[in-house]
Amino acid sequence: MANIVAIIPARSGSKSLVDKNIKPLSGHPLIAYSIAAARMSTKIDRVVVSTNSQEYAGIAKQYGAEVPFIRPDEFSTDTATDKDFLIHAMNWLKENEGSVPEYWAHLRPTTPLRNIENIDNAIDEIMQDSSATSLRSGHKAPESPLKWFTRSERYFRGVIDGEGYNLPKEAFEQVYIPDGFIDIVKSSFIMNNNGIHGDRMIGFESPVCTEVDSVEEFEYIQYQLDKNGSELLNYLNQIKG
Repeated sequence: MANIVAIIPARSGSKSLVDKNIKPLSGHPLIAYSIAAARMSTKIDRVVVSTNSQEYAGIAKQYGAEVPFIRPDEFSTDTATDKDFLIHAMNWLKENEGSVPEYWAHLRPTTPLRNIENIDNAIDEIMQDSSATSLRSGHKAPESPLKWFTRSERYFRGVIDGEGYNLPKEAFEQVYIPDGFIDIVKSSFIMNNNGIHGDRMIGFESPVCTEVDSVEEFEYIQYQLDKNGSELLNYLNQIKG
């Protein structure tokens, strides 16, 4: 049984950027980059795409992913949670294959540019800590959100009492911005608890990465690819050349 499965959620119906999961990026659909990252990993045994679209399923298969099921519409709405599609996938494998892999590497298609070594390092980290309930990636925030404001009518108000927002950033603890580089969850925890990450979530520091949720972000990632290239793009060009 594969012990580490990559799960790539790719529902259709995005409103912020229509069909963003299959939007062409340097000649390949966005989802292909996450499939490539999973296939290039030395730690991941199986690559599964969870989608509600037959079109998306066909594209995912062309790039080497499995699509053993079509996700039901009830788990594919704008308000559906990560737990919805994870539990559906886990239950499907349990009912149809008789077993459920323990480690699930959650790779969001909207974070297409990843370093394979970092993916493997994240998997090593959680597998070496049996007490961990999950792992989440995040990159360093340039400054603490405790320096930010809320607004009441025309007036700004500090998030914290007093004028703490005037303190230098060094006065605050380093915080991290969660991103889509990689999350790793455990089926033994999710299937027996209400949450998906638990209270022993390993913090994995990832490189700063851009996530696609707008035309501007997509164009910026295209710029990054044009300027710097990518081992993922090289791999995709080879398999589809």
